[in-house]
Amino acid sequence: MHRRGEAGADTALVLLHGRGGSAADILDLGAALKPAGAAFFAPEAAGRSWWPTSFLAPIDALEPWLGSALAAVDRTIEVAREEGFAEDRICLIGFSQGACLALEYAARSGRRLWAVGGFAGGLVGTADAPGEPSEALYGHIPKRFDYGTALSGLPIYLGCHARDPHIPMARVRESETVLSHLGADCRVATHPGAGHSVTAEDITTMRGLL
Repeated sequence: MHRRGEAGADTALVLLHGRGGSAADILDLGAALKPAGAAFFAPEAAGRSWWPTSFLAPIDALEPWLGSALAAVDRTIEVAREEGFAEDRICLIGFSQGACLALEYAARSGRRLWAVGGFAGGLVGTADAPGEPSEALYGHIPKRFDYGTALSGLPIYLGCHARDPHIPMARVRESETVLSHLGADCRVATHPGAGHSVTAEDITTMRGLL
């Protein structure tokens, strides 16, 4: 795990990199957000990938990597708590595969975090659902989202391009619906055109939450 930030910080950002990225890369995103008085924590996936395939793949293709990734997030949050950061002063932010992981962790854990940011990502899901592969899900089958948690007003931001080559907008909207039903305060930004990146709008909106 990588850590950055001044002593005496009163808030913590847990940052999750995307596939092919690194903890060092995602720490730079934390710096771009520029929250005053924050410390940054970033775990790094083995081989720079949290799981070896698309988050849209069947659950059996994602395990055991998904479980290990969720455990890594949990350990990182516990490190921040051991340093004295209250749970409601910890923000979880990810990009791409890291965004999917951040959103999935928030939905499964139900922890009372400060906020969650998912840049170019969506929920992974808890199980495969009946149904055929669809064009809206880039040729993948639907998923179930059976979390049973209460997010109780947790601010969650999702930002994604309308034609992201890896993240179908159908899954982003489905994630918004699921998270809102769990009680989260969801904000979604659909960026025009094709792309897979963190945009200036993402940074500005997330700064507002911080």
